[in-house]
Amino acid sequence: MSITEERAASTNGFIGQRVRRLEDPPLLTGQGRYVDDINLVGQLYVAFVRSPEAHAKIASIDTSAATAREDVVAVFTGEDVAVLAPLPMVWAPPGVEMRTPEHWPVARGNVNHVGDPVAVVVGTDRYSVVDATEDVVVEYESLPVVVDPEEALKDSSVIHEALGTNKSHEWGLGGGDVEAGLAEADVVIERRIVNHRIAGGAIEPRGVVAEWRGDELTLWSATQIPHILRLLLAGMLGVPEDKLRVIAPDVGGGFGSKLNVYGEEATLGWLARKLGRPVKWIETRSEGMQATHHGRDQIDYVKMGAKRDGTVTTLHIKVLADLGAYHMLLTPFIPAFTAFVAGGCYKIPNVQTDVVGVFTNKMATDAIRGAGRPEATHILEVMMDQMAAELGMDPLELRRKNFIPPEDFPATVAVGIVYDSGNYPGALDRLLANLDLEAFRREQAELRERGIYRGIGFSTYMEICGLAPSRVVGPSGVGIQAGFWESALIRVHPSGSITAYTGASPHGQGIDTTFAQIVADKLGVTPDQVDVIHGDTGRGPFGMDTYGSRSLAVGGEALVRASNKVHDKVKRLVAHLLEAAPDDIELRDGKFSVKGSPDRGMTLAEASLAAYVPENLPEGMEPGLEETNFYDPENFVYPFGAHAAIVDVDAETGKVSVVRYVAVDDCGPAINPMIIDGQVHGGIAHGLGQALFEHVAYDEDGQLVTGTFVDYALPTAAEFPSFETDRTETPSPVNELGVKGVGEAGTIASSPTVVNAVVDALRPLGVTFMNMPLSPMRVWEAIQAAKGGEGKGPALAEGGGQ
Repeated sequence: MSITEERAASTNGFIGQRVRRLEDPPLLTGQGRYVDDINLVGQLYVAFVRSPEAHAKIASIDTSAATAREDVVAVFTGEDVAVLAPLPMVWAPPGVEMRTPEHWPVARGNVNHVGDPVAVVVGTDRYSVVDATEDVVVEYESLPVVVDPEEALKDSSVIHEALGTNKSHEWGLGGGDVEAGLAEADVVIERRIVNHRIAGGAIEPRGVVAEWRGDELTLWSATQIPHILRLLLAGMLGVPEDKLRVIAPDVGGGFGSKLNVYGEEATLGWLARKLGRPVKWIETRSEGMQATHHGRDQIDYVKMGAKRDGTVTTLHIKVLADLGAYHMLLTPFIPAFTAFVAGGCYKIPNVQTDVVGVFTNKMATDAIRGAGRPEATHILEVMMDQMAAELGMDPLELRRKNFIPPEDFPATVAVGIVYDSGNYPGALDRLLANLDLEAFRREQAELRERGIYRGIGFSTYMEICGLAPSRVVGPSGVGIQAGFWESALIRVHPSGSITAYTGASPHGQGIDTTFAQIVADKLGVTPDQVDVIHGDTGRGPFGMDTYGSRSLAVGGEALVRASNKVHDKVKRLVAHLLEAAPDDIELRDGKFSVKGSPDRGMTLAEASLAAYVPENLPEGMEPGLEETNFYDPENFVYPFGAHAAIVDVDAETGKVSVVRYVAVDDCGPAINPMIIDGQVHGGIAHGLGQALFEHVAYDEDGQLVTGTFVDYALPTAAEFPSFETDRTETPSPVNELGVKGVGEAGTIASSPTVVNAVVDALRPLGVTFMNMPLSPMRVWEAIQAAKGGEGKGPALAEGGGQ
């Protein structure tokens, strides 16, 4: 049976329904269990001494005053913790010279950014250990600081002497001939697009609890990747994997910022063994801004060529990626992800992306929601508007002219990857059905006569997600030193209730609900009869965790396949007991019954009991009812959509107000439309937050000037209208469910949408291009520059973001 036929087969009816989130009642009633809720007998508390210097040699560390305190058990420096291996980085692209500096859990020799840990204090009271950090006296010998990536490339001040350069690596991906495409073009435009640095800003800070019992370590961490963390920590600590258990309890958001192996996790594992007592560390918000990895921070030098009729002939992107002071788990890989979707949803024959990674005296960057794809979409969708203006075309007409047509799918694009399915004109048509564009333009003209500057912006995006398959992403492909399958185990108990183990590890995605809906449909029960277990390496099979919008497309499909195995076994068992052929058994109305004879059937509970009391099993059938699946997809999945933003800009103050936001997304058939809406809402807020408010900023001395939420402006509900969401559904042929990811879609689409809207609003004032963040001050400055004749064309491309 083909995947399409399997998808069309009868189900139990829960897939596609707006089932309320099963995980919410305990979270909303204070019954959740986060890392900070875990307290063990004899527990000690940990605080880190962090560097106030952006770049310095550690001349000396005097711990005597701190050690003398009655409430302090021990103080350790980097030299004490040197038994730990450096933090891992797992990208080794074939044929690329990758320069990776040693990154110790606690700094040794030099510090390289504000917040680098230099010592760790352990004591009996949570708050006194923080006080004791002030008694640790560290003498620093300041070294030259470099925070501008363009300056860092000049190597006038090298951060890591052993490397001899600030350049981390060079890497490229492309297809066609960009030079020929430029020569063929009638019009070529160039822009310098800045995608500035942001923070994850999860509502729950990071935290770790570690306990050694006998020869085994249990470590609780607010992490997105418990299985990967266990694998890599085992190597760092020199502990066999089977003696290390990692548990991610309830996790209060991650957005990529908890997709890493952090020095605090390794250090607490070592401390628990060294001291023989449980230890606990909970990150402060200021520590989170200093020492939890940041995202984005690219300068993109972009050339686009097109014919006069609007046919885009070529796109060349040179990415200068500010990686911060170190490589973390995937730091240098994130800007490479930009290259995979550089051509977006357009049929551009010549595409090339060249990435240069550079070290600066800042916290490292790594994956933050979207991880390279928001950067690519921002580049492309801003450039489409810029090209439309250059050609005097309507921006939507230009997009339609260059869309990959629906009949081309599966579509091989210039960079060599194959898009699974898509209907880009359909998504744009659905968006415009929710907007009266002609009426908007009339209203816009009337408002401008009254001095009100209203604009509309669009983004027609696509993305790559469902991170897999291993043959593409793994060691012999792109070069990540891991496989990217996912695991699932379905255990049906004798009573008919089900425990579903998944290797995915959610932190707000609603997996408990959507996965229960899937299993319930496959096995003829209700979702409340399915207990979804995740985030614990001591329960269920090894997994590959949650990131890159892979939970449903990879983890969900693994559950489908494990459920199918159970389903098939139940059919064989019921057929045997009812003296029918297995092909004559169907699941309908909660029973495995004989086709045409609904009264001749058995519930899952009845069949399960027969499997566990094996008096009458078919020949060769084992007792019990439990199946496992490891699923490695043949391809990624490629969600897409069309977004529109309407904004008002106050020309006197520069303040941007989002008046309306409409999103049409296509992530294939919906498992739970309510959860899709929630994911899209959150993603849009994340992208708009970057575009309008958020900015991790360092001064020229490497001091973090946005170290608290007083300085780092996270948006609230008061800043945005109610988002309007709609969907089209184009199934993917890659998996049985036909699904694609959606957790990052809103973030990927929204920043260029609002930037294009602001430029549309301000064109009458001479502002034709802007870089994020669109803070009131920067918008006002752009208006003033345009009034003076300095804001035409790409002049403002040099502004901001660093």
